[in-house]
Amino acid sequence: MSRSLPSLLGSLPLVYLSLVLLFCAFPASVRAQLPDQQSPANIAGTVVDPKGTPVVGAQVKLTRQDQSPGPSSGREILTGDDGQFSIPAIAPGPFQLTVTAAGFATETTSGTVHAGESLVVPQITLRLATEVTEVQVVLSPIEIAEEQMKEQEKQRVLGIIPNFYVSYIPDAVPLTSKQKFRLAFRTSVDPVTFAVTAAVAGVEQATDEFNGFGQGAQGYAKRYGAAYADTVISTFIGGAILPSLLKQDPRYFYKGTGTKRQRALYAMANAVICKGDNGHWQPNYSGILGGFASGAISTLYYPPEHNEADLIVENTLIGIGATAAVNLLQEFVLRKLTPNLPKHNPSAQAPAGN
Repeated sequence: MSRSLPSLLGSLPLVYLSLVLLFCAFPASVRAQLPDQQSPANIAGTVVDPKGTPVVGAQVKLTRQDQSPGPSSGREILTGDDGQFSIPAIAPGPFQLTVTAAGFATETTSGTVHAGESLVVPQITLRLATEVTEVQVVLSPIEIAEEQMKEQEKQRVLGIIPNFYVSYIPDAVPLTSKQKFRLAFRTSVDPVTFAVTAAVAGVEQATDEFNGFGQGAQGYAKRYGAAYADTVISTFIGGAILPSLLKQDPRYFYKGTGTKRQRALYAMANAVICKGDNGHWQPNYSGILGGFASGAISTLYYPPEHNEADLIVENTLIGIGATAAVNLLQEFVLRKLTPNLPKHNPSAQAPAGN
């Protein structure tokens, strides 16, 4: 027999009561998954430098430690003028913040945010970056020439006799005018130059050469002065003044390769040719004209009987022959007797020319 409508209506309160009791009996984990427990959270904070000054424009990146996908993972934001940042609408759970800024080391901080929470993380202090920067120094041609010339100034035959005017670097950088004059001065004032001049004057005194100077201490002093003047004048004119004006290199460039015949011809040819500052071979106007010029100047201090024009030409030609002989010694002998030779560094090359 069916129940009447009034009896059903009367039982409604019992139905409501039963539903309430059933809801309360649900496990807590089930209730936690209900929509009202998933309200988004916010994360905020401040980024400063070691002095406590706010860092403007620092990048703050939010990542989830569980790498869970979703709109709240991989979020990035920049700090404002006060160094502060705020990341809204964050899903609750563990997170990690990575902070980067130019000139500072990367900093990270992590934590857990709960649903509906506005979490303010502790102040993030960025440390100054301590990265090692590799700097490649590129020397200018003048600086390279300076380093090469310093090595040349250490070259001494048997560790004693100066051997400054030879380069064992085939592609050595051309010298500047200032460097050419410095090399000439360095040669002229070397103690060995004074000693050799003294020996030459002594031989001339003993053989009574240039008898117009006389004998005794006065005669020796005149011979010494004339011999030293010859050295200085020829060195400066042929090794500095004319090479600077004509853009020529006064040095002998050691060959060291090829057959003995090729090397011998190269050495003798270098008495009348030289390398220009542009790297090309050309007639050695500096050396040849320098010989004539120094010979002409010597007429001012040598006795008249030794100042004839034909003697100047003869002495110049003899000087060319002597240069060829010295070059042969440079190519085959003197290198073996010269310690502490510079090592050629192919990476330190520079274009030819001043």
